[in-house]
Amino acid sequence: MRYYLTVLFILLASCGLNATASANDCSDAYSNEEYERAAVACRLSADQGEASAQFNLGSKYAEGRGVPLDDAVAVDWYRKAAEQGHAKAQANLGLMYTEGRGVPLDHAVAVDWFRKAADQGLAEAQVNLGWMYTSGRGVAQDHAVAVDWYRKADEQGLATAQYNLGWMYTKGRGVAQDDAVAVEWYRKAAEQGLAAAQYNLGWMYANGEGVPQDDAVAVDWYRKAANQQGLKGQYT
Repeated sequence: MRYYLTVLFILLASCGLNATASANDCSDAYSNEEYERAAVACRLSADQGEASAQFNLGSKYAEGRGVPLDDAVAVDWYRKAAEQGHAKAQANLGLMYTEGRGVPLDHAVAVDWFRKAADQGLAEAQVNLGWMYTSGRGVAQDHAVAVDWYRKADEQGLATAQYNLGWMYTKGRGVAQDDAVAVEWYRKAAEQGLAAAQYNLGWMYANGEGVPQDDAVAVDWYRKAANQQGLKGQYT
């Protein structure tokens, strides 16, 4: 039994800021895990309209680092940055709508924000948008469009995109079914350390799908997966 399609529904982390004094203090404090000082410094820059600081401050409220965890406040800061075109803020705002955190759950709105970030080339947003097309959430289900978005993210080397392409070839969704091609996509993601891809690659070797059957190689990939987060490989 193989893993299902995966998606990068995770909040993107804080990023570097423009070179103002308060912005640098924010970035330095966050890097040093001085979250309370980072929150104060980021607030100064965010109030001055710096999109990166607004994104960083939103991340702090979403994570509860240096400030009380508050999804509604996180959404407010993400929105300020997103409306200035900050791609990571747009992606995180989409995520908040997908999960109903700080806003009513709304997949259609999530798709709009993922698309804005994806159109700017943000690989994580491209994968999330592809997943929305795969699942038909907030948009008409379209596997071919999903594959296109996964390929765009793969061009940036994103392991989750490679894994999802493997899954699409395994299932024949949006592409002709082809286990051998699926194996190659799983392998690319597995070699980057993605545990789900390592498990699936082990399964392909164990069952001789797309590759010659080889229990020893299967065990090796299962073991790699099992060493991460206690995944299914340890029970196979």
